Amino acid sequence: MTPRALDEDDVRIRPGRGTRPRTRKRPAYADAVPAFVIAVDRGRWTCRLGADGSGAEVMATRGGDLRRTPVVVGDVVDLVGDLTGATDAIARMVRLAPRRSLLARTPDDTETHEKPVVANADVLVVVAALTEPPPQPRLIDRCLVAAYAGGLEPVLVLTKDDLADADDRDLRAMYEPLGIPVLTQAPDRPLDPLIDLIAGRIAVFFGSSGVGKSTLVNRLVTTADQATGGVSGVGKGRHTTSAAVAIELPAGGWIADTPGVRSLGLGGVTTAAVIAAFPDLVEATEHCPPGCDHVSPGCALDNPEVVEDPDPARLASLRRLLTLRG
Repeated sequence: MTPRALDEDDVRIRPGRGTRPRTRKRPAYADAVPAFVIAVDRGRWTCRLGADGSGAEVMATRGGDLRRTPVVVGDVVDLVGDLTGATDAIARMVRLAPRRSLLARTPDDTETHEKPVVANADVLVVVAALTEPPPQPRLIDRCLVAAYAGGLEPVLVLTKDDLADADDRDLRAMYEPLGIPVLTQAPDRPLDPLIDLIAGRIAVFFGSSGVGKSTLVNRLVTTADQATGGVSGVGKGRHTTSAAVAIELPAGGWIADTPGVRSLGLGGVTTAAVIAAFPDLVEATEHCPPGCDHVSPGCALDNPEVVEDPDPARLASLRRLLTLRG
C-alpha cells in the first residue's frame, strides 16, 4: 500500500491564545465560618469558632489570600474545610476581618515595619514590678505610646507591692496624674479592681520579664497554668511565656498573655501618637509654633506661662521618645 498524498488540510494549527487578558476567578467561600484566633505555633493557628470565640476549638493554616498575611492572636478569620476539631483535622483561614485595634512593635526605633502582636484588644494592661526587677518608667511610657497608637485603653498594674519601700511607691504617684487606672498588687490582695476593668473585654498583658505577669494571669484564671519564673542574680527577669496566647476569663472576655520584653520599638508610631501618650503635656503643645518638634528651643513646653511646674521626668521621657522618633 502506497502512502496517501498530503495536502494543506492535514496541517494541524494550534488555536491562538487571543488578546483577552486572563482573569483569576476567586472563590466566594460562601460557607466560611468566623473564628477567633487564640494561639499561633509554628505555622498552625488555634482558633475558637465564632467571632467571639464561644465555639469549639479548631486547628487551621493560612489559605486563600492569607498565605502571606500576618495573622495574630485576637484576629477574627473566616474558616473553610474540616471544622470538626478532630485530631489531625485542619481547616483553612481564607479571610481576615477588619481589625478594630492592633498592638504592634518594631525591632527598634530605626525600623518602620511593624510586627503585629495582638489584634482587636480593648485594654493594654501594662504590668511593672515596684521592685525585683527595678521598675522601668521609660518602658512603661513606651507601652502607653503603643496603646494610644494602636487604639487600646492603657491600665498600669504595679506588682510586688509587699516587697516595695516608700521610694519604690513613687512610681504610682508619677502615673496617677495621667488619668489612667493605676493599680497595685500583692499576692494577698484581691483582684476585683482589675477584674472590673477587663471583664467581658479582650485585655493584653504586657511587661518585661520577671515582673509577675504570668503569676497575675494564673490568679485571674486558675486553669491557665502559665509558666512562671523568678528574677536572675543580675536583676533581670527570666522569660517564661514564649508566645502570645489568649485565655478565656471566668467572668467573660479574654486575656492575651504576651512574652516578656526588655525593649519596645516604636519606629512605626507617629509623633502625634507619642505626644498623646502624655496627656498631662498635650494641651501645652497646642501653643507651640508651627512645625515645632517639641525638642528644640521655642517649644511651649519650656514656657512657664503655658506649663506650670511640669514634671521633669515626664518631660524628659517625652523628649527622648520624640528624639528617637526623629
